Amino acid sequence: MKQSRSPGALAVDVGGTFTDLVGWDGAQVQTGKVASTTADQSVGVVAGARTLGGNPSRFLHGTTVATNGLLERRGAVTALVTSPGFKDVIEIGRQDRPSLYDSFADRPVPLVERRHRFEAATSVDLDGLPGEVEAVAISLLYGFENAAAEQELADAIAQRWPHLSVSLSSDVAPEFREFERTSTTILNAYLSPETRRYLDGLAGRAEDAGLPSDIEVMRSSGGLIPIAQASRLPASILLSGPAAGVVAAGAMGEVLGRDRLVSFDMGGTSTDVCRIENGRPEVLYERPVAGYPCRMPSVAIHTVGAGGGSIAWVDDGGSLRVGPRSSGATPGPACYGHGGVEPAVTDANVALGRINPTGILAGSLSVQSALADTALRAVGDELGLSAAATALGIATVVEEIMAGAIRAVSIEQGADPRSGYLVAFGGAGGLHATALARRLDMAGVIIPPFAGVFSALGLLLSPPRADAARSNLLEDGGRLDTEIAEVIEGAERRLRAGRASVEATTAFADVRYHGQSHETTVQYAQGEGWGALVDRFHEMHLERNGFARRNDPVEVVTVRAESVGQPLLQWSDLPEVGPRGELERPPRQVLTDSEELTARVVNRTALGTGMEIVGPAIVEEAEATTYLAPGERAVVHASGALEVEW
Repeated sequence: MKQSRSPGALAVDVGGTFTDLVGWDGAQVQTGKVASTTADQSVGVVAGARTLGGNPSRFLHGTTVATNGLLERRGAVTALVTSPGFKDVIEIGRQDRPSLYDSFADRPVPLVERRHRFEAATSVDLDGLPGEVEAVAISLLYGFENAAAEQELADAIAQRWPHLSVSLSSDVAPEFREFERTSTTILNAYLSPETRRYLDGLAGRAEDAGLPSDIEVMRSSGGLIPIAQASRLPASILLSGPAAGVVAAGAMGEVLGRDRLVSFDMGGTSTDVCRIENGRPEVLYERPVAGYPCRMPSVAIHTVGAGGGSIAWVDDGGSLRVGPRSSGATPGPACYGHGGVEPAVTDANVALGRINPTGILAGSLSVQSALADTALRAVGDELGLSAAATALGIATVVEEIMAGAIRAVSIEQGADPRSGYLVAFGGAGGLHATALARRLDMAGVIIPPFAGVFSALGLLLSPPRADAARSNLLEDGGRLDTEIAEVIEGAERRLRAGRASVEATTAFADVRYHGQSHETTVQYAQGEGWGALVDRFHEMHLERNGFARRNDPVEVVTVRAESVGQPLLQWSDLPEVGPRGELERPPRQVLTDSEELTARVVNRTALGTGMEIVGPAIVEEAEATTYLAPGERAVVHASGALEVEW
């Protein structure tokens, strides 16, 4: 075992149902899982940290506070300050429609009421700013070129209303396209007060509990930022938790020598999937979040409302549906015994025998199979099905929803999933992974070690990160290297400001054919030259869109850089854990579409390198369970991962 290059740390990832914890003392990994406290995530975070004990010197955190604040519309009363004639740009938007053939589908209501939008040529125009406003978004027409004009307005607001939280487009998203830039700046302003309250409260609770208060927060792009930056840029942490799992999946793929992966994170409330090639997840530089454009770099995660807590129901046409509504942490699935009466996916897995009907979940939660059966019968009666048939139907429906998510990040993006491996984690990932991979004819499934808390482990594997971008139209290579050098310097300066050293910096350019309205982000190294960039663009355009116009003029509209530091942990730092405990557990009956079978049940911690498990079988560990159907075969890799093929 290599010695850790960093002192001990605590990593905490908050999900909709459970809060996952991983502790690292420099030699050993300790894991934990507690129920999330949705009213105030920090309560569950600190309570969970106490269960692990120890004295960590670093505290890493993945949070859904910004996402939840947006989804539940709990943001601040926000004002928009913009250039004359542009106060309605957030309502006009683009010509695209939310659902092309649905005439009843509406865009989300703007986060800034019209009476709170101000056209300001100078600071004098701000006199009407109403008292109920808590945050201000400043987005001038050419703010991406002229930061000084926005800063002047911000200074005037700070002098007159020092209590207001102010976000500048030149700081949040300094890129062209006024609608998307303004939308992102509004998102940031809208979420700033609540995010700051949460993070300040967490830091206070952590300090009182003897934990580090200088918390590092996961950002959507796959790296860590200091807590102060996360408070200032909440739009950058909208995908905080899921991003860490993607980082860990990429690291797992490198250890196994698998360069084409799809990460599959099935938790209690949702499922997150992301395509990873050659160890690098695809990164998007704009994506809608709850219908609002967010021009912030983020790993290209596709999320569906399908998790262990997703509730089964019957629609008006008499069809079985699953999700997106979830039973969450409270009351949870019926089998938790906390008052839930509607059947969830977890209840179906209990009835099918995949989850131990008399077992313990998350260390302390006793499964109550009779309650699961009662809930399943209630829906089954509406369908004219038995509880068992209803459970099988729920599994089939939820697996099709999740298969659609995998298609969205592979087939729909021009990538063939058949040569890729599904890296399955989260508390429920291993229960459905092989069915999904076989449905899509994928090469196999990887169940990593620590699968139930894998996103929390991913926080330890994530580097400090800073991103920078600048929009400037380039039609040849004359200024390309100069622009790239300046944006690299900006990213590295931001990283050092967060007290991290620069380990690597990568540059990119957003390239398009002249006249196109969308761009392709292409990696570029200084000195490669315009020709190399254009050739790479043609190849990427052909792969993603099915054609390339090699004789058409090409232009660059934005240059980017991402700078990363040293992660606290690398996979090779983890200890090689030898088999421990009894291997065999009592076998149990499992239901399949065709018959009832007796499945072998094994303890994952007792598995040694090279051991093989053949389905039907169930592999149990403290925070997760893996189900192997008949004909499926899992082999234990030296890293502790299960490689499943058929």
